Amino acid sequence: MKPNTSRRSFFKTIATAGLAAGVRAQAAQRVSSDELARIADKPVLDVSFLKEPVKVASVELLRNGRAYLVRARSTDGVEAVTVPNPSRMALMYPLFLKQVAPFFVGKDARELERLLWEVYRHDSNYKLQGLALWVCLAAVEMALLELMGQTAKRPLADFFGGTLRRDIPIYVASGNRGNTPEAEIAHLQKLVAESGARALKFRLGGRMSRNSDSLPGRTEALVPKVREAFGKGMTLYADANSSYDAREAIRIGRLMEASGYGFYEEPCEFDDLWSTKEVADALAIPVAGGEQEFSMHRWRWMIANRGVDIVQPDLHYGGGFIRATQVARMAAAAGMKVVPHMSGGGLGCLDVVQFASFTPNIGEFMEFKGNTDLPVACATSSLKCERGVVRCPAGAGFGVKVDTVFVEKAKKLEVGA
Repeated sequence: MKPNTSRRSFFKTIATAGLAAGVRAQAAQRVSSDELARIADKPVLDVSFLKEPVKVASVELLRNGRAYLVRARSTDGVEAVTVPNPSRMALMYPLFLKQVAPFFVGKDARELERLLWEVYRHDSNYKLQGLALWVCLAAVEMALLELMGQTAKRPLADFFGGTLRRDIPIYVASGNRGNTPEAEIAHLQKLVAESGARALKFRLGGRMSRNSDSLPGRTEALVPKVREAFGKGMTLYADANSSYDAREAIRIGRLMEASGYGFYEEPCEFDDLWSTKEVADALAIPVAGGEQEFSMHRWRWMIANRGVDIVQPDLHYGGGFIRATQVARMAAAAGMKVVPHMSGGGLGCLDVVQFASFTPNIGEFMEFKGNTDLPVACATSSLKCERGVVRCPAGAGFGVKVDTVFVEKAKKLEVGA
């Protein structure tokens, strides 16, 4: 029998000392769905320092090799170049070019929050609801945030209430699945040695596999072996990537509890909120999820009903910084932490550390998948993980500049290209 809500809160509050303090679930705070809706509807952006309109003259999509760039210009001649999610944009750029980018031309970027709703309604875009649409909207949102940052000469965090921290501790994340436990531990040791990270995450199960493991017995062997290899001082997370039904997920979660893991990510199929809640109710270990969630209604359900303990909006998949901030604010009202999922490639790590720099209820460690290979310059940060920390850039907008020659060599994409 699973514990009731109050018992679950008790267990999570007294969870064993091996669970990382920064991600240990706090006692659940009851917040109604209606109250969460009011929180999400409150204005996010502070644009008070932009006294004049920032009228959008153009929004272009460029490609250089596998890299995609969004270039936005204002009628005042200010230019902004940002980096969308490369793997998703490679599939979705026709939608970006036809349905999303043209809507913003001629608009005042200061109205970005309202425009996100209006473009959702525009030309029945809401019927395309999902990652395909919200990845494109996130790409425009980030470009216009950069455009406003460059116009005002203000850092991104100033639009979200100001910088709270600049040194962001990270956890290294392995993308492996299907190798032996010994090979995975060797890989994790390499990642930790290169980064100095004090936390790590690896993959369990077989990914959307209906309880099948990627190798027979891999998960059961790997969970205790990683703890043995890294000792009690390392914070450990594991990601099932939708591998299990509720019953099997609970069984695996018990193994993780016995080895003092910090959180258990996406144990059940990502859109099965009810099975995920069943797992979260049954376990003391915090359950994390939401990387593929794009519906604010579903986020509200998850938070109001404590379907997860740690929310993980993806800044690209979920539509950008504004919507992720709305999720974080709702989570804060319920006493929950936010640990954003990091989209791989591009400047995904930079986006995560920027979000962490201004979000009050941020988790202890942010996801890190390796230093960027894009030609970018930054005077205030190496943009690399050093001794387990990534320094958040200061300066206008996102605080980095994509190499001018790289941008000039990029091809402008057109509808039908």
